[in-house]
Amino acid sequence: MRAAWYTKNGSAKDTLVLGDIQRPSVGAGEVLVKIKTSGVNPSDVKNRKGRPPISPQIIPHSDGAGVIEEVGAGVDPARKGERVWLWNAQFGRAHGTACEFVSLPENQAVKMPDSLDFASAACLGIPALTAFEAVRLCHDLKDQWVLVTGAGSSVGYYACQLLLLQGAKVIGTVGNKARAQLAKDIGVNHLIHYKDEPVAERIFEITQGQGVSRVIDLDFSSTKELIATQAVAHHAQIVCYGSNEIDFSMVFRTLLFKSIELKFFLVYDLTPQARQFDVSGLNQLMSEGKIKHCVAKTFPLEEVVLAHEAVESGLCVGNVVIEVS
Repeated sequence: MRAAWYTKNGSAKDTLVLGDIQRPSVGAGEVLVKIKTSGVNPSDVKNRKGRPPISPQIIPHSDGAGVIEEVGAGVDPARKGERVWLWNAQFGRAHGTACEFVSLPENQAVKMPDSLDFASAACLGIPALTAFEAVRLCHDLKDQWVLVTGAGSSVGYYACQLLLLQGAKVIGTVGNKARAQLAKDIGVNHLIHYKDEPVAERIFEITQGQGVSRVIDLDFSSTKELIATQAVAHHAQIVCYGSNEIDFSMVFRTLLFKSIELKFFLVYDLTPQARQFDVSGLNQLMSEGKIKHCVAKTFPLEEVVLAHEAVESGLCVGNVVIEVS
């Protein structure tokens, strides 16, 4: 089968190889999926650039979509031919979705709603599930002021939709006009251009002095500075799934005296119960036509280097997807 892989860390053009390798077999409890699309996420780029390979050969990408070609022992034969979207295909494994076939546990191949196309389905495993879990971890969202940092990012785009569906009043930070327009298109009325505007002052102004009571955050190293301001209300919940810096200090007294609730999570490492809730809930909303998707650009598998470089550039507004077959 055709596949893209790398054997060492480095730049996309210096490490990614395209060629033919043996098609994987399907084990007990597994399904073999013929890949239609493969999602490229920032974590895939970071892994290739700097995370030591866990195997001599790594086929990247955790997200993707396709059709079940074969089923292993213990799997309902009726699943053969099922259209599915995938999660964690390459997490803790060497074999991801940048290839024609992948074999993985059957629960990681989720039946797609009939209305969902393969390109959009490749955006779900990391971006959409991260957003769904972040919103799940917030409580009592109706009529609450919620700050979404990076509202025009892949995760933020989904998070804003989910929050609006629950009746929250959403404020989003954005880095440029294109990302601002993406957020506006799904109904986010309050946007702050964080590069040009004082974020804390704008939040205070928009909320008429209340501050936000919920924060869904992609960069805690920056957002932590807001906690000490009136932009973040007392008893606020802050749900975080990322940080541009990993080593920084905080003032405990501020957290304590404002009774701030901090929650951190990694989408790759959800509990089985949380995963099932998120997958089922997301599929239900998509079946009802309540979720929009944004594919910024597609590439053929032969242009996997360009796809990685597109993600690294940060210029794509939406998800980067590889069309495999």
